[in-house]
Amino acid sequence: MELIEWILQDENIDKAIKAVKQNKGANGIDKMTVGELDAYFALHRNEIKTQIREGKYKPNPVRRAYIPKSNGKKRPLGIPTVVDRVVQQATAQVLSLGYDKYFSEHSYGFRLNRNCQQAVEEALGYLNEGYEWVIDLDIEKYFDTVNHDKLISILRERINDAKTLRLIRQFLQAGVMENGLINPSEEGVPQGGPLSPVLSNVYLDKLDKELESRGLCFVRYADDCNIFVKSEMAANRVMKSVTSWLERKLKLKVSATKTKVVRPTKSNFLGFTFWKNGEGWKCKPANDRKKRLYDKTRAILCRRKAVARPMKSTFEQLNWLIRGWINYYRIGSMKIFLEEYGQWLRHKVRVVILKQWKKPRRIYLNLQKLNQIIGCGFTHEEIFKVANSRLGWYRRSGMYVANFALNPQILGRKTKGRPGLVDPLNYYLSNI
Repeated sequence: MELIEWILQDENIDKAIKAVKQNKGANGIDKMTVGELDAYFALHRNEIKTQIREGKYKPNPVRRAYIPKSNGKKRPLGIPTVVDRVVQQATAQVLSLGYDKYFSEHSYGFRLNRNCQQAVEEALGYLNEGYEWVIDLDIEKYFDTVNHDKLISILRERINDAKTLRLIRQFLQAGVMENGLINPSEEGVPQGGPLSPVLSNVYLDKLDKELESRGLCFVRYADDCNIFVKSEMAANRVMKSVTSWLERKLKLKVSATKTKVVRPTKSNFLGFTFWKNGEGWKCKPANDRKKRLYDKTRAILCRRKAVARPMKSTFEQLNWLIRGWINYYRIGSMKIFLEEYGQWLRHKVRVVILKQWKKPRRIYLNLQKLNQIIGCGFTHEEIFKVANSRLGWYRRSGMYVANFALNPQILGRKTKGRPGLVDPLNYYLSNI
């Protein structure tokens, strides 16, 4: 059976439709939503399959969108129509199954049962074996600069099916719509489509094989690649050689300013950096990722917005953020950081709660109620002082009465109206 027939099997297409619906995502240029997919494919499935078999299927241009990056710049996305997304997903499913067994053991991006944490753990293994010089490779605008002819040539090495290759090229050359104008796609695999991740891995697998043939220790996650060597001299030699190979063989541009030789403590791999103690090398969240957590928390707890919404919604947003962040960085050392962050977080939450109570009488009654429930033993005067203080909300919420009454246990208690607030440190310790 030709590869295209595997792609067009109803079971594979149904699986693709389900995946696209689960991922949701924004609409393409035709404004069709994922909720309309079932009805559309019920009517047009056979027509689409015939068009693909005959080489007459024409993907729509992707819609250009931008998402902010941590450095203040914007990352361009290409959003296909939902129908094109299904066809891409069906193609990606078959390609992934066929190619995964050929990919390097040191490649972790966009692969089944592989993740960032495993990549970082392999990096730690190299460091603890004495490979303490890191070559941090940075490919400029990788997804936007992949050479189409080179990519198809690489695919042709394992895919002996002209129809499948033609379909992939059609997606690569579909064009981009921005500000109402359609621009041709002469290079790149637009980020945003289901097919792009597997194609990017196929392309950079050539790099993996080259590094393996040289006997180098490396870890790659998508276009993030770190090479580990034992001396600075070797690191500079390897960096120069690999950079030259990437530019000559894969027609990729390596950033001269961002590609560098660094010590592990100065590196930033997938949001982690490294440190060493008597037991060996360890990892921890990089400082910029910690800052990003604080920034996202501030955005949720912005007084003007947070006071206007129910605490249930605020706690749900905070819990989702905290759990997601800790789950990603769970292999890192961060007890001290999470203890400090948790204290700061609860102080900010107390500010919102006190401001929602607003009136001195309501503040007094609520604090008195908590005083009785948890047995703090505060006097009438102490509670009255907090309720009627002329201090600002932030300073008032830091007074010991508010701290004790709205303690971590009270904030973490689930009520009918809201979930309990996650304690970052306790959540981390219970999941390592």
